[in-house]
Order: sequence, then structure tokens, then C-alpha cells
Amino acid sequence: MTKESKLPSGNKELQPTQTPLENIENLILNIRGKQVMLDRDLARLYGVETKALNQAVKRTLERFPERFMFKLNDNERIEVVTNCDHLNELRFSYQNPYAFTEQGVSMLSAVLKSNIAINTSIMIMDAFVAMRHSLNKNHQLHNRIELLEQNQLSNNKLLQKHTKQFEVIFDKIFKHNTPTEGIFHNSQIFDAYKFATDLIKSAKRSLVLIDNYVDESVLLMLSKREAGVSAKIYTSNLSKQLTLDVTKHNKQYPPIEIFMHTTSHDRFLIIDDAEVYHIGASLKDLGKKLFAFSKLNIPPSAIL
Repeated sequence: MTKESKLPSGNKELQPTQTPLENIENLILNIRGKQVMLDRDLARLYGVETKALNQAVKRTLERFPERFMFKLNDNERIEVVTNCDHLNELRFSYQNPYAFTEQGVSMLSAVLKSNIAINTSIMIMDAFVAMRHSLNKNHQLHNRIELLEQNQLSNNKLLQKHTKQFEVIFDKIFKHNTPTEGIFHNSQIFDAYKFATDLIKSAKRSLVLIDNYVDESVLLMLSKREAGVSAKIYTSNLSKQLTLDVTKHNKQYPPIEIFMHTTSHDRFLIIDDAEVYHIGASLKDLGKKLFAFSKLNIPPSAIL
């Protein structure tokens, strides 16, 4: 066994977790606009301790550039803890976890050389593929990806050769057009959350949210906007708690203006004083119940 295939001494090898494909998909997170998995989830699937996995990676760190692996910052750690119940243990951790992109997962099978590691990597990559299929409706591009990935999975030695090709195709995948209408079913909490944050990130100048039910989670979503983008909230429930939350938020993040507004029943998100989205649920409750959304072909002045 070569040096790169050994786990650090003193670390026990665990039994890999037998996880259905659809459950692996639930472990894939969207961080910094990338689909990633965290080191502790990967370690559980590979049947090793998190510390052992990270030490094996650090011995061959040249194989893991930032587009393959990066370390979460404090705000990102807080966000994943807030949205993922199984990561609650990170709330009290002194070390921020590492996130691995799909390319990073592929490289793990080369670093942790074993039949279990290779088979587990294939299973995880299948989950990445399944998630992309649900996000992308471009069939021609999908067929090209599927062909490349079948070749990559059938012979791990082709990984380095195809990495650049994957990067070009993945960039095209995640630049898909934002949908203009649709429905999210109950329990699609992450999908609905990502849809809303993608809308927020698309703003170049300003955001206006009209929503009668706002809490600190909405403030955190709006903090994802690009630098220099202004944000205003109009709500009918301007409580003392919400006012305090906004004050605390504005001391750390780019400020959000909030106003009392009692004449609107529905929820609207106005982007750059140009695009108006009607959203059937409050941002804080997206995905908890079935709701619809649509882009309205009206000027913002019709509402404001």
C-alpha cells in the first residue's frame, strides 16, 4: 500500500454507512455557488473518522486546489448548522469543516485507495449527477455530461484528463436561467431556499421585499446579496423583536432599511427596480407548505 492510501496511524477504520442515493443527495449543500459535501458527511460514508480523512487529504494537498476543496468560514458554518439538523454538533466546534466539490470527491477515491473508497465515490458522484438532472433542462448538455461521467467512472485513471472538460460543462450547468414561474411542494425546503437566495444574489443595484412575516432568517438571506446592493423591507408586523434584529444585523452586515406597510396581503420581491416576483409564501416559510411563484410582467411602480 502506498503512502497516500494509508490512514494516519492511531485512527480506527469504521464501517462505511450504507446510505440510499436519495439520502446522499440531501447531504449535498450549496455553498459559495458550488454543490459540495462536508468532510464529516463524507467520512461517515467512507467509514473513516473525519480527522483521518482530513489528514489523508493534507498529505496530498497538491491534489486538492480550492476548486476541489475549501474551508468554511464562521458565517458559513453558522448557516449550515441553522439549515441542517444533522450538523448540529458543529455549533460547538472550534474547527470549521472542509467542503469538497464533485471534483474533490473524485480525487478522494485516488487518495483513499481501496475498493470501498472507489465504490463510495462512485455512489456519491451518482448523487451529484442526480441533483444536476433535477436542476437542468438542457437535454443536449445533459447527454454530454452523462457520456463524460460514464467514461470517468469506468476508469479512474482518466480523472486527470477529463477534469478540465468537467469544469467547463459544470460552469454552463449552474448558469441556467432563473425560472419565471413554478411550484414548490411541501418539504422542498432547501430547493425553495436556494431559489430565493439565487434571486437575491442576481440583484445588481437594489432589492425590495414586501412581506408581512419577517424574522432573522430573512435578514440572513438578504445578507447574501452582492456588495453595493441596497435592501428594503416593507412589513405590517414591525415588532420590537424584529426592530432589534434589524439593528443587530446592521451592525455586522450591509444595512437593511425596514418600513411599516399595512396595505399589502401578498409577498413580492422587486429586483433592481425592474423585475417583480410574486411569491406565494413568506420567505421565512419557503418549502414548509406547497406554494407557487411567478415573475410578473408589470413595472415595479404598479406596486410601490
